[in-house]
Amino acid sequence: MLDAATTAQLKTYLANLRTPVELIATVDDSAKSAEMRTLVETVVEQSPLLSARYDGHADRVPSFAIRRADGTAETHFAGLPLGHEFTSLVLALLHMGGHPPKEEAELLDSVKALEGTFKFETFFSLSCQNCPDVIQAINIMAALNPGVSHVAIDGAMFREEVETRKVMAVPAVYLNGEPFGQGRMDLSQIMAKLDTGTIARAAEKIAAKEPFEVLVVGGGPAGAAAAIYAARKGIRTGVVAERFGGQVLDTMGIENFISVQHTEGPKLAAQLEQHVREYDVDIMNLQSATELIPAGADGLHEVKLESGASLKARTLILSTGARWRQMGVPGEEEYRNRGVAYCPHCDGPLYKGKRTAVIGGGNSGVEAAIDLAGIVAHVTLIEFDSQLRADAVLQKKLRSLPNVDIITSALSTEVIGDGEKVQALAYTDRNTDVSHRIDLDGIFVQIGLVPNTEWLKGPLTLSPRGEIEVDAHNATNIPGVFAAGDVTTVPYKQIIVAMGEGTKAALSAFDHIIRH
Repeated sequence: MLDAATTAQLKTYLANLRTPVELIATVDDSAKSAEMRTLVETVVEQSPLLSARYDGHADRVPSFAIRRADGTAETHFAGLPLGHEFTSLVLALLHMGGHPPKEEAELLDSVKALEGTFKFETFFSLSCQNCPDVIQAINIMAALNPGVSHVAIDGAMFREEVETRKVMAVPAVYLNGEPFGQGRMDLSQIMAKLDTGTIARAAEKIAAKEPFEVLVVGGGPAGAAAAIYAARKGIRTGVVAERFGGQVLDTMGIENFISVQHTEGPKLAAQLEQHVREYDVDIMNLQSATELIPAGADGLHEVKLESGASLKARTLILSTGARWRQMGVPGEEEYRNRGVAYCPHCDGPLYKGKRTAVIGGGNSGVEAAIDLAGIVAHVTLIEFDSQLRADAVLQKKLRSLPNVDIITSALSTEVIGDGEKVQALAYTDRNTDVSHRIDLDGIFVQIGLVPNTEWLKGPLTLSPRGEIEVDAHNATNIPGVFAAGDVTTVPYKQIIVAMGEGTKAALSAFDHIIRH
């Protein structure tokens, strides 16, 4: 099940175990149980501190618990934690075995201090790049606090439960049997939902900070590059962001980042943050900007935050990126995560054997349709234009697939459901004005990006599309305020372009500081 290289790597990691850990499997005579037994046997062979039993009595079969030998903590996997979740398995073993998590001490202390009973369940898919962060975060909580328990459930393996609980998007997290959250969350975000004082304490700390010479707003590729180049100049640099990594966190395969033949979004985002943290950069995560107040007599720009705090800086670099564009039709918001989805890699496995549609004929839409065609029963790709806009090689692949239909010149008009989940999509043929209905179970929207600039309307000059207008030096219409990345008018929304623009913005900000 694990190749020789992976097994050797696992053995190296498990050398960090400090205390004994027991794996307790609940299995039967099924093929999946046999696979789980093989996985468990392979894992325990890699460390003398690991042992295994196969007499578990968990509700889900196959599954296994990872339990600290003294019985003070445990976490569960229902399904085989391979693919993206293999790292989650390794970290769960290490943390249950006494190896400290790589999180801030203050955050870990707040986890230990939680009072009450917290029974978490997380539904995941093995192709979901957002799921590991959630599973790893809750597993850390289970390792640190005896009041926290967790079971990570492979939705593709336990389809009956997925159908019963109407899980239509992953990761889907339940707490004590009730929906808790959906989509990517890290430990700090989960704790912010559980401990209401977390936000107030963070706001108090932020409000006490001295002004920065460069404040970067946004933690995607552009923001990361800007922070590194500013810090290398030896000037006081801060980054404030909703989530470090930005839109890259939602990107699956990256094959056009020059010199790196292949990587994945979450991996690249982690590497970006690690690189930034090598410098003296103050990173303030989970913070949403709500207002920009241009510099007054004190020469300092101010950024107000949703938490109530504010930050000041001599120069600003705005790199707040963009988000998925929505169709804007009746029913879309009502059935979001109940049949309307935006991440085919994450949620595609939940639609195995079902009929789906992809909205959008660009590269993202065609790639999504190709991926889904290998999972679902049928895919209908719907494009507003009279022809697809994707690269020719992608179009050729798409048209070769037997379970894909392509409809062009189609205006999506309504998402139709039964109150609980999607049942159909209505669209109008733009050539004939005739309305049509497609019966289906899921709709994946892939129609481009919207810049995150709502909070900037007023002081900054924006394009008709809402992008920040910048010149060749990334300067905006406000002296000392620069912008970079997908949020700007610079064409070609690519990771490597954003990094270059972030670099330019930082150098321009430094030049502004030394000249003024």
